[in-house]
Amino acid sequence: MSTARGGQTEIAVVVIDAQDVVHVGLATWLTGSVPPIKIAANYADPADFMSTYPAATPLVDVVLFALQYDGQRPNFPALRQLCQAGHRVIVYSYLIAEEVILTCLDAGAVTYVSKFERGTHVREAIYAAATDTPYVAPRMAKALLNDRRVGRPRLSQREREVLVEWFKTESKERVAQRLFIEPSTVRTHLQRARSKYAAVGRSAPTKSALLARALEDGILTVKDL
Repeated sequence: MSTARGGQTEIAVVVIDAQDVVHVGLATWLTGSVPPIKIAANYADPADFMSTYPAATPLVDVVLFALQYDGQRPNFPALRQLCQAGHRVIVYSYLIAEEVILTCLDAGAVTYVSKFERGTHVREAIYAAATDTPYVAPRMAKALLNDRRVGRPRLSQREREVLVEWFKTESKERVAQRLFIEPSTVRTHLQRARSKYAAVGRSAPTKSALLARALEDGILTVKDL
């Protein structure tokens, strides 16, 4: 994040979408946002973005990813590549099938916003992604709620691994070293786990609260610590 005029922190967003109207619409919706949001670049294809930004960079705080290109099926492989590179990705798509939403979250997306939802959800999702806080838009909340078992969120295997390692150490950097991933990827997994707990009514905003949830759900035991 950079500092804009007036001393406010400016969030740099890159939009990856094949539809020009989406680029124009987002620029209009985000104009005048406080704190300010700047569209740093627009891409029509994820491969073009990855060729420019093969790894997470301070120049890009958040990536808005359309998921579907040229009428093709959802491009989950590209989404996984973006997330594995350490980018904070918000999927912004017309697709609203719950399985699609859940697959995107499992692939590493920070959150999912439907293009049928109000523009305010996009703005709030961007703020959340840039500050490592959870945000759950209505369609994502519905998918997570329908997927739960007795209030338990569906955490991916990687999310569980990151949680366990984080509870054993004092820093996200150490977790990254142990799991051979980037610190930004660790933050994304933790943020997404918090979002999933919030979606099922079991908010875990702090490390101690998240630890309590993990113990309740059997993700780890006291002996693991």
